[in-house]
Amino acid sequence: MKDAELCLAEIGKRIIARRRKLGMTQEDLAEKADVTSQCVSYAEAGKRAMRPENLLKISAALGVSADYLLTGEIIDKDQLILSDKLRKLTPQQVRIVESIIDECCALFAQE
Repeated sequence: MKDAELCLAEIGKRIIARRRKLGMTQEDLAEKADVTSQCVSYAEAGKRAMRPENLLKISAALGVSADYLLTGEIIDKDQLILSDKLRKLTPQQVRIVESIIDECCALFAQE
């Protein structure tokens, strides 16, 4: 498999994983991103590179950065997206999320 094909396949896997995590169908994602279902299907299959504007639309609909879809790495924009979600929570809910994060950090440190 060529590097470009591998890259497209990895992008497709990240789109699928995020879409499924959000409980969305390909049609749901296409509607929310204002792209065709065929665009989503091709992107997920890694058959064809997306136009930049479609990549941006899909990343916004999935609530992740385009960088995450392209590289799999978490960047500042992804952290800002999480920060925006935290702002919608009550102080008590933020403390619960903080406790969950602390537990995850401790668990992963043991591995």
